Formats: sequence, C-alpha cells, structure tokens
Amino acid sequence: MLTLMSLLLFLLVLTNLTLLGSSRLAFCIRTVALQGVVLGLIPLVGLQPLSLQHGLLSLTAIVLKGGVFPWLLLRSLQVARVKREVEPFIGFNVSLSIGFFALISSVVFASKLPFGDNKDSLIIALALFTMITGLLLLISRRKALSMVLGYLVLENGIYGLGAVVADHIPMVVEFGVLLDVWVAVFGMGIAIYQINREFDHTDVDRLTELRG
Repeated sequence: MLTLMSLLLFLLVLTNLTLLGSSRLAFCIRTVALQGVVLGLIPLVGLQPLSLQHGLLSLTAIVLKGGVFPWLLLRSLQVARVKREVEPFIGFNVSLSIGFFALISSVVFASKLPFGDNKDSLIIALALFTMITGLLLLISRRKALSMVLGYLVLENGIYGLGAVVADHIPMVVEFGVLLDVWVAVFGMGIAIYQINREFDHTDVDRLTELRG
C-alpha cells in the first residue's frame, strides 16, 4: 500500500513539472487528466478506514477531473485551433526552476506543520506544490486555454489538501468546489470559443489592444 502511495505522489510531482515545462496544449490537457486520476486515488489508498463519503468523493473526482473536464478542454482546443503555448510571459526553463524551488519550499513548510505522520506532511507538501503550479500557469501563460488548465491545477491542489484534512472538513465543501470547477470549465470553454470566433486567436494579452 505504501508503494502504491509513493507511486501516486511521484506521479503528482511529475505531472506538475511536466505542465511547467511543456508547450503542447493537448499533451498538457492529458497530463492534467492523469493528475486528476492520481488525486482521486490518493484518498482511496491513504485513508483507512475508507468511508462511503470519501469513496464517493474520490469516484466523482476521478470521473470529472480525469474524464469530463479534459474532454471539454480537448473539444475547446479543436475549436480554437491552437496546438502550442508560444512565448509565455515566463519561459519554460524559468518556470521549471521556480517549480523546483516551490517543491522544496513546500516540503520544508509542510514538515513543520502539526500533522500526524510523514505521509500526511508529504501529501500536504505536494498539494501546496500543485496549488503553486496552478498559480504559476495562471500568471505566466498567454493562451486562454492554458489559464483554464492553471485553474484546474490550482483546484487539484485544493482537493489534495482537503483529502488530508477530510476528517475536519465536511464533504459538502469538496463537492461544492467540484461543482464550482465544473461551472468554471464549462463557462471558460464557451468563452474560448467566442474569443477565437471573434478575434481568431486566444492570446489574452492581445485583448488589451481592443478599443471602443
């Protein structure tokens, strides 16, 4: 069981670093889908005994994060006719460097928190790292679709943090977050379609050139 948890945590780190270093949007969407499945499995592996509420939440997360959200984003990608994130505000090498620093800082910070064991501290550290990755994607990328991915990764980190403190936070809060993300992704998909149809691009920085 510990080996499986270690694999899941390693995949969580790997998906975050991949998102920071990759320009291919379709590949990034599939990476976020894998990350969603990993985060959905963590409570199933790590929480003992597993309650019905936790199991239902994990199943919902896997279906939405690993299936529905990525499918919606891939459809938006086809409509927008973009394949790569070109010339981001913060380069990919710099993003990776910031990501490694954020990972180390998150581990150090989480180790000082008053949680039961090293496993919980490590999950908290990687959840914080995932949140920072999402924020970095939000502020460093030009394409609207990349920003949607950043929003999803940020929520993934919040979900991972909630998985550790699930005994202290009502499940309705996590279901509420998932619903919020569902609405946000659906709305952003429509927005990406409208932006691409009207302006023939999805570079958000060029929208500042609009007048009138």
